[in-house]
Amino acid sequence: MGDDPRRGTLMAQESGERAWNRCILHVDMDAFYAAVEVLDDPSLRGRPVIVGGTPEGRGVVSAASYEARAFGVHSAMSAARARQLCPDGVFLPGRMERYVQISRLIQAVFRDYTPLVEPLSIDEAFLDVTGCQRLFGPGPVIGRRIKARIRDEIGLTASVGTAPNKFLAKLASDLDKPDGFVVVTAAEAPALLAALPIERMWGVGKVSAAQMHAFGIRTIGDLLAVPAPAVRARFGDHAVRWLDLGRGIDDRPVVPDHEAASIGNETTFAEDIADPRQLQDILDLLVDKVGRRLRAQGLLAGTLTLKARYPDFTTPTRSQGLPHPTDSTVELRDLARRLLADRLGRGHRPLRLLGVTASRLVSRDGAPQQADLFTPEGSDRDRRLDRIMDQVHGKFGAKLRRGAATSRRKTE
Repeated sequence: MGDDPRRGTLMAQESGERAWNRCILHVDMDAFYAAVEVLDDPSLRGRPVIVGGTPEGRGVVSAASYEARAFGVHSAMSAARARQLCPDGVFLPGRMERYVQISRLIQAVFRDYTPLVEPLSIDEAFLDVTGCQRLFGPGPVIGRRIKARIRDEIGLTASVGTAPNKFLAKLASDLDKPDGFVVVTAAEAPALLAALPIERMWGVGKVSAAQMHAFGIRTIGDLLAVPAPAVRARFGDHAVRWLDLGRGIDDRPVVPDHEAASIGNETTFAEDIADPRQLQDILDLLVDKVGRRLRAQGLLAGTLTLKARYPDFTTPTRSQGLPHPTDSTVELRDLARRLLADRLGRGHRPLRLLGVTASRLVSRDGAPQQADLFTPEGSDRDRRLDRIMDQVHGKFGAKLRRGAATSRRKTE
């Protein structure tokens, strides 16, 4: 039987129909770290809670409650600036073990409804509930059930977006925060997207938005009016993807995270940062979180990867293997600093994002023990200090953090 020239068109049409018939949820916890602190200490309710940094203005903010955000406080801001903006803010240290514990409870709720759960971070995830609707009801009903269970069983609020694909679902969850619930249907998507500011497009930051404004593009509808060749010529090949997203087209599947292949943290800055000391402080904070998550899950890392993003959205990564698998904050921090200072080649260019990922993970119980002959001087003390700090953070949330001074070890 010969090939039918209509077959490819029909297959593409059927594929597109299946994509629009999917039901994807994006669940995003509201001000998660700060909300957990309020959950554990109700006297903080209604107050501007700032997680990270110290009242004296040292360190970097990792999260802020909505009350603190009203003063202009945001993550990756220096604690000194946060104190200036919000003098009455309640500064608390991060308690990653507690946040991981609560996150696992939330993930368990997700998996009561679907095995197709793709965590994006500790406080947000995509869920594909397409195949579960016959059992639990339509997607919006499942979304409301999940939202209610998180509130009633855990005591936190989540914003939920329901849509036919990941881009629209994530967009929907952000439209009515906090405690929002937004459904975007295939029929509603084109009008909704066309009216949104171009900054709402995934991957469009301050620099790209400014370039688009100069080109006369202020909404997603304006972008769609520009021919694809002109978009490619003006903004690069990657920008053509924006045209598909602007039409609501996103066929990316929800990929379940059955077993962690890596553990990482990253943060996008509200403003580009060039100051090397501030970048190192942010990097240290990210590494501290990664180290605590490794220890909480009984894992050791064999490779560390630094991710950076420049204002032009160039996103280089630098990876290096560790001499032996480790969960030591000092060892991870020392390597991360070397990657930033020596391997990235940043010069004086500012950054808009920093991230750290630990990979080649092995179980602490199954990893071979390193011979004492090759154990770096002070590593036992570092491990004991890690354990003490983890216990103190987990138990009391005490205002305890490693000094930010340069490591006493000689860098390679």
